Amino acid sequence: MAICCLFMWALSLVNAVLIYVYECIEVVINYLYSPLPPKQPGNKFGHVAIIGAGLSGISSASQLISQGFEVTIFEEHDETGGIWARVNESSGLQINSIMYRFHPLVYWTKWYPHRDQILWNIRRIWQVYSLKQRTRFGTPVTKVERHSSSTKLEGSSGQSRWVINGNQSEVFDAVVVTIGTCGKPKFVKTPGESDFAGKVLHSSQLDQVDFKGKKVIVIGGGASGVEAAELAAKKGAIKPTILARSDKWLIPRNIFVDCLLAMQPFGREMPLSFIPEWFIRKFHYRELVDKMAPTEGFYIGTPIVNNEMLQLVRSGRADYHRGDVKRITKDGVIWNARKRGQKKGAKGEEKFSEADIIVLATGFQRPTFDFLPDDLFPEDYTRPNMYLQVFPVTDWSVLCTNSTFHNAVGTVGHVHIGMYARILALFLNDPNSRPAPKDMRLWVDLIRHVKENAPGGELEFFTYMELCLWFALFLCSRLRRIRYVAFILCGYGRWLENPNSGSPHFQLTITTALQHLRHGFTLNERSGRAIKN
Repeated sequence: MAICCLFMWALSLVNAVLIYVYECIEVVINYLYSPLPPKQPGNKFGHVAIIGAGLSGISSASQLISQGFEVTIFEEHDETGGIWARVNESSGLQINSIMYRFHPLVYWTKWYPHRDQILWNIRRIWQVYSLKQRTRFGTPVTKVERHSSSTKLEGSSGQSRWVINGNQSEVFDAVVVTIGTCGKPKFVKTPGESDFAGKVLHSSQLDQVDFKGKKVIVIGGGASGVEAAELAAKKGAIKPTILARSDKWLIPRNIFVDCLLAMQPFGREMPLSFIPEWFIRKFHYRELVDKMAPTEGFYIGTPIVNNEMLQLVRSGRADYHRGDVKRITKDGVIWNARKRGQKKGAKGEEKFSEADIIVLATGFQRPTFDFLPDDLFPEDYTRPNMYLQVFPVTDWSVLCTNSTFHNAVGTVGHVHIGMYARILALFLNDPNSRPAPKDMRLWVDLIRHVKENAPGGELEFFTYMELCLWFALFLCSRLRRIRYVAFILCGYGRWLENPNSGSPHFQLTITTALQHLRHGFTLNERSGRAIKN
Protein backbone atom coordinates (compact mmCIF):
# COMPACT_ATOMS: atom_id res chain seq x y z
CA MET A 1 0.00 0.00 0.00
CA ALA A 2 2.80 2.39 0.94
CA ILE A 3 4.65 1.58 -2.28
CA CYS A 4 1.49 2.27 -4.29
CA CYS A 5 0.99 5.64 -2.56
CA LEU A 6 4.64 6.54 -3.15
CA PHE A 7 4.32 5.64 -6.83
CA MET A 8 1.19 7.79 -7.21
CA TRP A 9 2.91 10.69 -5.46
CA ALA A 10 5.92 10.41 -7.78
CA LEU A 11 3.61 10.25 -10.80
CA SER A 12 1.77 13.37 -9.65
CA LEU A 13 5.08 15.17 -9.15
CA VAL A 14 6.28 14.28 -12.64
CA ASN A 15 2.97 15.43 -14.11
CA ALA A 16 3.18 18.74 -12.23
CA VAL A 17 6.71 19.34 -13.56
CA LEU A 18 5.61 18.53 -17.11
CA ILE A 19 2.64 20.89 -16.83
CA TYR A 20 4.96 23.66 -15.60
CA VAL A 21 7.33 23.11 -18.54
CA TYR A 22 4.34 23.07 -20.90
CA GLU A 23 3.09 26.39 -19.51
CA CYS A 24 6.54 27.93 -20.04
CA ILE A 25 6.57 26.70 -23.63
CA GLU A 26 3.11 28.20 -24.12
CA VAL A 27 4.45 31.62 -23.11
CA VAL A 28 7.26 31.31 -25.67
CA ILE A 29 4.76 30.29 -28.37
CA ASN A 30 2.66 33.32 -27.50
CA TYR A 31 5.62 35.69 -27.85
CA LEU A 32 6.88 34.19 -31.10
CA TYR A 33 3.73 33.37 -33.05
CA SER A 34 0.72 35.41 -31.88
CA PRO A 35 -0.69 37.50 -34.76
CA LEU A 36 0.25 41.15 -34.48
CA PRO A 37 -2.69 43.36 -33.56
CA PRO A 38 -3.53 46.03 -36.16
CA LYS A 39 -2.12 49.48 -35.46
CA GLN A 40 -5.37 51.09 -36.53
CA PRO A 41 -8.81 49.82 -37.58
CA GLY A 42 -9.73 49.69 -41.24
CA ASN A 43 -10.03 47.45 -44.25
CA LYS A 44 -6.78 48.31 -45.98
CA PHE A 45 -6.76 45.09 -48.01
CA GLY A 46 -10.39 44.01 -47.93
CA HIS A 47 -13.39 43.05 -45.85
CA VAL A 48 -14.01 39.41 -44.88
CA ALA A 49 -17.26 37.92 -43.56
CA ILE A 50 -16.86 35.21 -40.94
CA ILE A 51 -19.85 32.97 -40.26
CA GLY A 52 -19.69 31.54 -36.76
CA ALA A 53 -18.11 32.82 -33.52
CA GLY A 54 -16.69 29.54 -32.28
CA LEU A 55 -12.99 28.86 -31.84
CA SER A 56 -12.36 28.54 -35.60
CA GLY A 57 -14.16 31.80 -36.37
CA ILE A 58 -12.47 33.79 -33.60
CA SER A 59 -9.03 32.41 -34.47
CA SER A 60 -9.48 33.10 -38.20
CA ALA A 61 -10.70 36.64 -37.49
CA SER A 62 -7.63 37.47 -35.39
CA GLN A 63 -5.33 36.22 -38.15
CA LEU A 64 -7.03 38.28 -40.86
CA ILE A 65 -7.19 41.46 -38.77
CA SER A 66 -3.47 41.07 -38.15
CA GLN A 67 -2.87 41.11 -41.92
CA GLY A 68 -4.74 44.37 -42.52
CA PHE A 69 -8.22 43.05 -43.31
CA GLU A 70 -11.45 44.15 -41.70
CA VAL A 71 -13.75 41.37 -40.51
CA THR A 72 -17.39 41.07 -39.57
CA ILE A 73 -18.45 38.01 -37.57
CA PHE A 74 -22.02 36.74 -37.97
CA GLU A 75 -23.24 34.59 -35.07
CA GLU A 76 -26.78 33.22 -34.80
CA HIS A 77 -26.60 32.75 -31.01
CA ASP A 78 -26.09 35.40 -28.34
CA GLU A 79 -22.58 34.38 -27.23
CA THR A 80 -19.21 33.24 -28.52
CA GLY A 81 -17.84 29.73 -28.13
CA GLY A 82 -19.71 27.69 -30.73
CA ILE A 83 -20.57 24.16 -29.65
CA TRP A 84 -18.52 24.58 -26.46
CA ALA A 85 -21.08 27.11 -25.19
CA ARG A 86 -23.85 24.52 -25.51
CA VAL A 87 -22.43 21.40 -23.86
CA ASN A 88 -22.17 20.20 -20.26
CA GLU A 89 -19.78 21.79 -17.81
CA SER A 90 -18.06 18.41 -17.48
CA SER A 91 -17.40 18.16 -21.24
CA GLY A 92 -13.73 18.28 -22.12
CA LEU A 93 -11.19 17.68 -24.84
CA GLN A 94 -10.97 14.27 -26.46
CA ILE A 95 -7.37 14.96 -27.48
CA ASN A 96 -4.40 16.33 -25.59
CA SER A 97 -4.37 20.13 -25.39
CA ILE A 98 -0.99 20.14 -27.16
CA MET A 99 -2.98 19.22 -30.28
CA TYR A 100 -5.71 21.78 -29.59
CA ARG A 101 -3.76 25.00 -29.91
CA PHE A 102 -6.27 26.81 -32.09
CA HIS A 103 -4.44 30.11 -31.54
CA PRO A 104 -0.90 30.99 -30.34
CA LEU A 105 -2.39 33.02 -27.46
CA VAL A 106 -4.13 29.94 -26.04
CA TYR A 107 -3.04 29.11 -22.50
CA TRP A 108 -3.77 25.65 -21.11
CA THR A 109 -3.17 24.56 -17.51
CA LYS A 110 -4.25 20.94 -18.03
CA TRP A 111 -3.56 18.20 -20.55
CA TYR A 112 -7.30 17.64 -21.06
CA PRO A 113 -9.11 20.89 -20.12
CA HIS A 114 -12.86 21.08 -19.66
CA ARG A 115 -15.47 23.35 -21.19
CA ASP A 116 -14.96 26.42 -19.03
CA GLN A 117 -11.23 26.73 -19.71
CA ILE A 118 -11.84 26.28 -23.44
CA LEU A 119 -14.49 29.02 -23.41
CA TRP A 120 -12.18 31.23 -21.35
CA ASN A 121 -9.50 30.99 -24.05
CA ILE A 122 -11.94 31.64 -26.90
CA ARG A 123 -13.39 34.73 -25.22
CA ARG A 124 -9.97 35.97 -24.18
CA ILE A 125 -8.81 36.04 -27.81
CA TRP A 126 -12.12 37.62 -28.85
CA GLN A 127 -11.47 40.52 -26.46
CA VAL A 128 -7.72 40.90 -27.02
CA TYR A 129 -8.16 41.36 -30.79
CA SER A 130 -11.08 43.80 -30.40
CA LEU A 131 -13.55 41.45 -32.06
CA LYS A 132 -16.45 42.44 -29.81
CA GLN A 133 -17.39 45.46 -31.94
CA ARG A 134 -16.98 43.33 -35.06
CA THR A 135 -19.43 40.60 -33.97
CA ARG A 136 -23.15 40.60 -34.76
CA PHE A 137 -24.95 38.30 -32.37
CA GLY A 138 -28.41 36.95 -33.10
CA THR A 139 -27.72 37.15 -36.83
CA PRO A 140 -28.15 33.81 -38.61
CA VAL A 141 -26.84 33.76 -42.16
CA THR A 142 -29.57 32.56 -44.50
CA LYS A 143 -28.13 33.56 -47.86
CA VAL A 144 -24.72 34.31 -49.36
CA GLU A 145 -24.66 35.53 -52.95
CA ARG A 146 -22.21 37.14 -55.33
CA HIS A 147 -22.21 40.89 -55.78
CA SER A 148 -22.44 42.40 -59.25
CA SER A 149 -18.83 43.60 -58.96
CA SER A 150 -17.54 40.00 -59.01
CA THR A 151 -15.22 39.03 -61.85
CA LYS A 152 -15.11 35.70 -63.67
CA LEU A 153 -13.15 32.87 -62.12
CA GLU A 154 -12.20 30.97 -65.27
CA GLY A 155 -8.53 31.78 -64.65
CA SER A 156 -6.70 32.40 -61.42
CA SER A 157 -7.08 36.19 -61.49
CA GLY A 158 -10.85 36.45 -61.15
CA GLN A 159 -12.44 37.22 -57.81
CA SER A 160 -15.92 36.95 -56.35
CA ARG A 161 -17.32 39.57 -54.03
CA TRP A 162 -20.06 38.63 -51.63
CA VAL A 163 -23.29 39.90 -50.09
CA ILE A 164 -24.69 38.46 -46.84
CA ASN A 165 -28.45 38.12 -46.27
CA GLY A 166 -29.23 40.37 -49.23
CA ASN A 167 -27.58 43.50 -47.76
CA GLN A 168 -26.27 45.11 -50.96
CA SER A 169 -24.79 48.04 -49.03
CA GLU A 170 -22.13 45.81 -47.46
CA VAL A 171 -19.84 43.89 -49.80
CA PHE A 172 -17.24 41.35 -48.70
CA ASP A 173 -14.11 40.24 -50.53
CA ALA A 174 -14.18 36.74 -49.04
CA VAL A 175 -16.29 34.52 -46.80
CA VAL A 176 -14.98 32.24 -44.04
CA VAL A 177 -17.48 29.58 -42.98
CA THR A 178 -16.74 28.29 -39.48
CA ILE A 179 -20.04 26.67 -38.51
CA GLY A 180 -18.35 23.44 -37.43
CA THR A 181 -19.82 19.96 -37.72
CA CYS A 182 -22.04 19.98 -34.60
CA GLY A 183 -25.24 22.02 -34.73
CA LYS A 184 -28.45 21.50 -32.80
CA PRO A 185 -28.83 18.40 -30.57
CA LYS A 186 -30.08 15.40 -32.52
CA PHE A 187 -33.12 13.71 -30.97
CA VAL A 188 -33.85 10.24 -32.34
CA LYS A 189 -37.43 9.17 -31.64
CA THR A 190 -37.81 5.64 -30.28
CA PRO A 191 -41.11 3.71 -30.13
CA GLY A 192 -42.70 3.94 -26.68
CA GLU A 193 -40.70 6.97 -25.57
CA SER A 194 -43.84 8.82 -24.47
CA ASP A 195 -44.76 5.90 -22.17
CA PHE A 196 -41.55 6.13 -20.15
CA ALA A 197 -42.18 7.12 -16.52
CA GLY A 198 -38.73 8.63 -15.99
CA LYS A 199 -36.72 11.35 -17.72
CA VAL A 200 -35.47 11.25 -21.32
CA LEU A 201 -32.63 13.73 -21.85
CA HIS A 202 -30.09 14.61 -24.51
CA SER A 203 -26.46 14.10 -23.52
CA SER A 204 -25.86 17.87 -23.68
CA GLN A 205 -28.47 18.56 -20.96
CA LEU A 206 -26.98 16.84 -17.92
CA ASP A 207 -25.50 19.63 -15.75
CA GLN A 208 -28.44 19.89 -13.35
CA VAL A 209 -29.54 16.23 -13.36
CA ASP A 210 -29.57 14.29 -10.08
CA PHE A 211 -28.21 10.82 -10.90
CA LYS A 212 -27.72 9.59 -7.33
CA GLY A 213 -29.28 6.18 -6.81
CA LYS A 214 -30.82 6.18 -10.31
CA LYS A 215 -30.65 3.49 -12.98
CA VAL A 216 -29.31 5.14 -16.11
CA ILE A 217 -29.35 3.85 -19.69
CA VAL A 218 -27.23 5.74 -22.22
CA ILE A 219 -28.29 5.18 -25.83
CA GLY A 220 -25.22 5.72 -28.00
CA GLY A 221 -21.60 4.64 -27.62
CA GLY A 222 -19.78 7.65 -29.07
CA ALA A 223 -17.81 10.30 -27.21
CA SER A 224 -20.92 11.94 -25.73
CA GLY A 225 -22.25 8.54 -24.60
CA VAL A 226 -19.02 7.66 -22.83
CA GLU A 227 -18.94 11.11 -21.24
CA ALA A 228 -22.56 10.75 -20.07
CA ALA A 229 -21.92 7.34 -18.51
CA GLU A 230 -18.84 8.66 -16.70
CA LEU A 231 -20.76 11.66 -15.38
CA ALA A 232 -23.63 9.47 -14.17
CA ALA A 233 -21.22 7.12 -12.39
CA LYS A 234 -19.42 10.07 -10.80
CA LYS A 235 -22.74 11.45 -9.51
CA GLY A 236 -23.76 8.18 -7.89
CA ALA A 237 -25.88 6.41 -10.52
CA ILE A 238 -26.42 2.67 -10.17
CA LYS A 239 -24.18 1.07 -12.79
CA PRO A 240 -24.96 3.34 -15.78
CA THR A 241 -25.14 1.24 -18.94
CA ILE A 242 -24.25 2.18 -22.50
CA LEU A 243 -26.24 0.60 -25.34
CA ALA A 244 -24.08 1.07 -28.43
CA ARG A 245 -25.18 0.33 -31.99
CA SER A 246 -21.54 0.07 -33.04
CA ASP A 247 -18.23 -0.15 -31.20
CA LYS A 248 -15.94 2.89 -31.24
CA TRP A 249 -12.22 2.87 -30.69
CA LEU A 250 -11.20 3.94 -27.19
CA ILE A 251 -7.56 5.04 -27.16
CA PRO A 252 -5.42 5.93 -24.12
CA ARG A 253 -5.19 9.48 -22.80
CA ASN A 254 -1.47 9.59 -23.46
CA ILE A 255 0.18 12.36 -25.47
CA PHE A 256 2.77 10.04 -27.00
CA VAL A 257 0.16 7.50 -28.12
CA ASP A 258 -2.18 10.21 -29.42
CA CYS A 259 0.58 11.93 -31.41
CA LEU A 260 1.88 8.68 -32.87
CA LEU A 261 -1.60 7.74 -34.09
CA ALA A 262 -2.19 11.23 -35.53
CA MET A 263 1.19 11.24 -37.28
CA GLN A 264 0.35 8.14 -39.33
CA PRO A 265 -0.24 9.29 -42.92
CA PHE A 266 -2.98 7.67 -45.00
CA GLY A 267 -4.20 5.46 -42.16
CA ARG A 268 -4.56 1.79 -43.08
CA GLU A 269 -3.05 2.39 -46.50
CA MET A 270 0.39 2.37 -44.88
CA PRO A 271 2.36 -0.83 -44.18
CA LEU A 272 2.28 -2.09 -40.59
CA SER A 273 -0.65 0.19 -39.69
CA PHE A 274 -2.22 -2.81 -37.92
CA ILE A 275 0.46 -2.65 -35.21
CA PRO A 276 -1.02 0.25 -33.19
CA GLU A 277 -4.44 -1.44 -33.40
CA TRP A 278 -2.96 -4.63 -31.95
CA PHE A 279 -1.25 -2.71 -29.13
CA ILE A 280 -4.44 -0.87 -28.19
CA ARG A 281 -6.46 -4.09 -28.10
CA LYS A 282 -3.77 -5.94 -26.18
CA PHE A 283 -2.75 -3.36 -23.58
CA HIS A 284 -5.68 -0.91 -23.37
CA TYR A 285 -8.76 -3.10 -23.81
CA ARG A 286 -7.11 -6.26 -22.48
CA GLU A 287 -9.87 -8.61 -21.22
CA LEU A 288 -12.60 -6.30 -22.60
CA VAL A 289 -11.73 -6.89 -26.27
CA ASP A 290 -14.74 -9.11 -26.99
CA LYS A 291 -17.06 -6.89 -25.00
CA MET A 292 -16.06 -3.45 -26.32
CA ALA A 293 -13.34 -3.41 -29.01
CA PRO A 294 -14.31 -2.76 -32.65
CA THR A 295 -13.63 -5.34 -35.33
CA GLU A 296 -13.06 -2.60 -37.93
CA GLY A 297 -9.71 -0.90 -38.32
CA PHE A 298 -8.68 2.15 -36.34
CA TYR A 299 -8.26 4.57 -39.26
CA ILE A 300 -11.92 4.66 -40.26
CA GLY A 301 -13.75 6.81 -37.72
CA THR A 302 -12.94 9.41 -35.08
CA PRO A 303 -11.64 7.61 -31.95
CA ILE A 304 -12.60 8.37 -28.34
CA VAL A 305 -9.64 9.35 -26.17
CA ASN A 306 -10.49 7.88 -22.79
CA ASN A 307 -9.07 5.85 -19.92
CA GLU A 308 -11.84 5.97 -17.34
CA MET A 309 -14.65 4.14 -19.17
CA LEU A 310 -12.76 0.87 -19.42
CA GLN A 311 -11.88 1.10 -15.72
CA LEU A 312 -15.52 1.73 -14.80
CA VAL A 313 -16.61 -1.38 -16.71
CA ARG A 314 -13.80 -3.47 -15.19
CA SER A 315 -14.76 -2.41 -11.68
CA GLY A 316 -18.47 -3.03 -12.25
CA ARG A 317 -19.39 0.64 -11.70
CA ALA A 318 -20.67 0.90 -15.30
CA ASP A 319 -21.60 -1.47 -18.11
CA TYR A 320 -21.49 -1.60 -21.88
CA HIS A 321 -23.55 -3.61 -24.34
CA ARG A 322 -23.61 -3.86 -28.10
CA GLY A 323 -27.12 -3.77 -29.49
CA ASP A 324 -30.07 -2.00 -31.08
CA VAL A 325 -32.81 -0.31 -29.08
CA LYS A 326 -36.18 -1.73 -30.14
CA ARG A 327 -38.56 0.21 -27.92
CA ILE A 328 -38.91 2.05 -24.65
CA THR A 329 -41.37 0.86 -22.02
CA LYS A 330 -42.76 2.49 -18.89
CA ASP A 331 -39.80 1.40 -16.79
CA GLY A 332 -36.93 0.67 -19.15
CA VAL A 333 -35.60 -0.29 -22.56
CA ILE A 334 -36.05 -3.40 -24.69
CA TRP A 335 -33.05 -3.96 -26.90
CA ASN A 336 -31.53 -6.49 -29.29
CA ALA A 337 -28.17 -7.78 -27.98
CA ARG A 338 -25.64 -8.59 -30.71
CA LYS A 339 -22.38 -10.48 -30.57
CA ARG A 340 -19.09 -8.92 -31.59
CA GLY A 341 -18.81 -8.73 -35.36
CA GLN A 342 -22.55 -8.83 -36.02
CA LYS A 343 -23.80 -5.97 -38.17
CA LYS A 344 -26.26 -3.34 -36.97
CA GLY A 345 -29.79 -4.72 -37.02
CA ALA A 346 -28.69 -8.35 -37.18
CA LYS A 347 -30.85 -10.76 -35.18
CA GLY A 348 -29.64 -11.25 -31.64
CA GLU A 349 -31.08 -11.88 -28.21
CA GLU A 350 -33.89 -9.67 -26.94
CA LYS A 351 -33.15 -8.18 -23.53
CA PHE A 352 -34.69 -5.69 -21.11
CA SER A 353 -32.89 -3.11 -18.95
CA GLU A 354 -34.58 -1.10 -16.22
CA ALA A 355 -34.10 2.66 -16.21
CA ASP A 356 -35.05 5.77 -14.25
CA ILE A 357 -33.22 8.07 -16.66
CA ILE A 358 -32.55 7.55 -20.37
CA VAL A 359 -29.78 9.65 -21.93
CA LEU A 360 -29.87 10.08 -25.70
CA ALA A 361 -26.22 10.28 -26.72
CA THR A 362 -27.26 10.66 -30.34
CA GLY A 363 -24.94 13.54 -31.18
CA PHE A 364 -25.71 16.75 -33.00
CA GLN A 365 -27.20 17.63 -36.35
CA ARG A 366 -24.64 18.45 -39.00
CA PRO A 367 -24.99 22.10 -40.09
CA THR A 368 -25.78 22.52 -43.77
CA PHE A 369 -24.26 24.78 -46.40
CA ASP A 370 -27.64 25.59 -47.91
CA PHE A 371 -27.00 29.33 -47.48
CA LEU A 372 -24.11 29.14 -49.98
CA PRO A 373 -24.61 29.21 -53.78
CA ASP A 374 -25.12 25.78 -55.35
CA ASP A 375 -22.47 26.42 -58.00
CA LEU A 376 -19.77 26.26 -55.33
CA PHE A 377 -20.33 22.52 -55.04
CA PRO A 378 -20.57 20.84 -58.45
CA GLU A 379 -21.32 17.14 -58.71
CA ASP A 380 -18.57 14.97 -57.17
CA TYR A 381 -17.03 18.01 -55.46
CA THR A 382 -19.29 18.53 -52.47
CA ARG A 383 -17.83 18.54 -48.95
CA PRO A 384 -15.43 17.08 -47.99
CA ASN A 385 -14.22 16.78 -51.62
CA MET A 386 -12.81 20.30 -51.71
CA TYR A 387 -9.46 21.95 -52.38
CA LEU A 388 -7.30 21.39 -49.28
CA GLN A 389 -10.63 20.07 -47.95
CA VAL A 390 -11.76 23.64 -47.20
CA PHE A 391 -12.01 25.62 -50.47
CA PRO A 392 -14.80 24.91 -53.00
CA VAL A 393 -13.17 23.85 -56.26
CA THR A 394 -14.96 26.62 -58.17
CA ASP A 395 -14.05 29.58 -55.95
CA TRP A 396 -11.05 30.19 -53.70
CA SER A 397 -12.66 33.21 -51.97
CA VAL A 398 -14.82 30.95 -49.77
CA LEU A 399 -13.00 29.17 -46.95
CA CYS A 400 -14.80 26.50 -44.89
CA THR A 401 -12.53 25.86 -41.90
CA ASN A 402 -13.35 22.86 -39.69
CA SER A 403 -16.78 22.57 -41.32
CA THR A 404 -16.30 19.88 -43.95
CA PHE A 405 -14.61 16.81 -42.44
CA HIS A 406 -16.41 13.65 -41.32
CA ASN A 407 -13.81 11.81 -39.24
CA ALA A 408 -10.23 12.58 -38.27
CA VAL A 409 -7.46 12.05 -35.72
CA GLY A 410 -6.05 15.15 -34.02
CA THR A 411 -7.08 17.60 -36.73
CA VAL A 412 -9.84 19.82 -35.33
CA GLY A 413 -8.56 22.72 -33.25
CA HIS A 414 -4.88 23.06 -34.04
CA VAL A 415 -2.51 25.45 -35.82
CA HIS A 416 -3.99 24.70 -39.24
CA ILE A 417 -6.81 27.18 -38.52
CA GLY A 418 -4.35 30.06 -38.70
CA MET A 419 -2.59 28.56 -41.71
CA TYR A 420 -5.83 28.36 -43.68
CA ALA A 421 -6.66 31.98 -42.79
CA ARG A 422 -3.22 33.11 -43.99
CA ILE A 423 -3.64 31.15 -47.22
CA LEU A 424 -6.87 33.07 -47.82
CA ALA A 425 -5.03 36.35 -47.09
CA LEU A 426 -2.38 35.29 -49.62
CA PHE A 427 -5.00 34.62 -52.30
CA LEU A 428 -6.62 38.00 -51.68
CA ASN A 429 -3.37 39.97 -51.81
CA ASP A 430 -1.38 38.10 -54.47
CA PRO A 431 -3.43 37.21 -57.59
CA ASN A 432 -0.54 35.14 -58.96
CA SER A 433 -0.76 32.73 -56.03
CA ARG A 434 -4.41 31.89 -56.60
CA PRO A 435 -5.36 28.42 -57.87
CA ALA A 436 -7.50 28.12 -60.98
CA PRO A 437 -10.67 25.99 -60.68
CA LYS A 438 -9.10 23.26 -62.82
CA ASP A 439 -6.11 23.09 -60.46
CA MET A 440 -8.37 22.78 -57.43
CA ARG A 441 -10.29 19.94 -59.06
CA LEU A 442 -7.00 18.27 -59.96
CA TRP A 443 -5.88 18.38 -56.31
CA VAL A 444 -9.08 16.66 -55.17
CA ASP A 445 -8.78 14.05 -57.93
CA LEU A 446 -5.15 13.37 -56.97
CA ILE A 447 -5.98 12.79 -53.29
CA ARG A 448 -8.91 10.55 -54.22
CA HIS A 449 -6.67 8.52 -56.50
CA VAL A 450 -3.95 8.10 -53.87
CA LYS A 451 -6.52 7.02 -51.24
CA GLU A 452 -8.99 5.19 -53.47
CA ASN A 453 -8.85 2.06 -51.30
CA ALA A 454 -8.84 3.80 -47.93
CA PRO A 455 -11.49 2.11 -45.72
CA GLY A 456 -12.34 5.42 -44.05
CA GLY A 457 -12.88 7.23 -47.35
CA GLU A 458 -10.57 9.37 -49.46
CA LEU A 459 -11.30 12.76 -47.89
CA GLU A 460 -13.89 11.62 -45.36
CA PHE A 461 -11.14 10.54 -42.96
CA PHE A 462 -7.66 11.98 -42.50
CA THR A 463 -4.90 12.25 -39.92
CA TYR A 464 -2.81 15.23 -38.89
CA MET A 465 0.16 13.99 -40.88
CA GLU A 466 -1.98 14.00 -44.00
CA LEU A 467 -2.93 17.59 -43.28
CA CYS A 468 0.77 18.49 -43.03
CA LEU A 469 1.43 16.80 -46.36
CA TRP A 470 -1.41 18.79 -47.94
CA PHE A 471 0.19 22.06 -46.83
CA ALA A 472 3.59 20.93 -48.14
CA LEU A 473 2.03 20.02 -51.49
CA PHE A 474 0.26 23.38 -51.63
CA LEU A 475 3.46 25.36 -51.03
CA CYS A 476 5.58 23.33 -53.45
CA SER A 477 3.07 23.07 -56.29
CA ARG A 478 3.80 26.63 -57.43
CA LEU A 479 7.19 28.34 -57.19
CA ARG A 480 5.50 31.67 -56.52
CA ARG A 481 4.35 30.36 -53.13
CA ILE A 482 7.78 29.33 -51.82
CA ARG A 483 8.56 32.88 -50.70
CA TYR A 484 5.53 32.72 -48.41
CA VAL A 485 6.57 29.61 -46.46
CA ALA A 486 7.39 31.53 -43.26
CA PHE A 487 4.17 33.49 -43.61
CA ILE A 488 1.90 30.47 -44.11
CA LEU A 489 3.54 28.26 -41.48
CA CYS A 490 4.46 30.80 -38.79
CA GLY A 491 2.66 34.03 -39.64
CA TYR A 492 5.95 35.88 -40.15
CA GLY A 493 5.91 38.82 -42.54
CA ARG A 494 3.47 41.59 -43.28
CA TRP A 495 1.57 43.08 -46.14
CA LEU A 496 2.23 46.74 -46.95
CA GLU A 497 0.35 49.06 -49.23
CA ASN A 498 2.33 50.21 -52.26
CA PRO A 499 2.20 54.04 -52.11
CA ASN A 500 2.24 54.30 -55.90
CA SER A 501 -0.15 51.58 -57.06
CA GLY A 502 -2.10 51.06 -53.85
CA SER A 503 -1.77 47.29 -54.26
CA PRO A 504 -0.40 45.16 -51.40
CA HIS A 505 3.14 43.82 -51.41
CA PHE A 506 4.72 41.34 -49.02
CA GLN A 507 7.67 42.09 -46.77
CA LEU A 508 9.62 39.55 -44.74
CA THR A 509 12.66 40.76 -42.81
CA ILE A 510 14.33 40.05 -39.50
CA THR A 511 12.61 43.17 -38.19
CA THR A 512 9.14 41.88 -39.01
CA ALA A 513 9.92 38.53 -37.41
CA LEU A 514 11.16 40.21 -34.22
CA GLN A 515 7.96 42.23 -34.03
CA HIS A 516 6.25 39.08 -32.78
CA LEU A 517 8.53 38.98 -29.75
CA ARG A 518 7.93 42.64 -28.97
CA HIS A 519 4.18 42.43 -29.46
CA GLY A 520 4.03 39.22 -27.41
CA PHE A 521 4.52 41.31 -24.29
CA THR A 522 1.87 43.76 -25.45
CA LEU A 523 -0.60 40.93 -26.10
CA ASN A 524 -0.02 39.47 -22.65
CA GLU A 525 -0.68 42.86 -21.12
CA ARG A 526 -3.85 43.31 -23.20
CA SER A 527 -4.87 39.75 -22.39
CA GLY A 528 -4.63 40.45 -18.68
CA ARG A 529 -6.84 43.51 -19.05
CA ALA A 530 -9.34 41.51 -21.13
CA ILE A 531 -9.59 38.83 -18.44
CA LYS A 532 -10.20 41.43 -15.72
CA ASN A 533 -12.96 42.99 -17.81
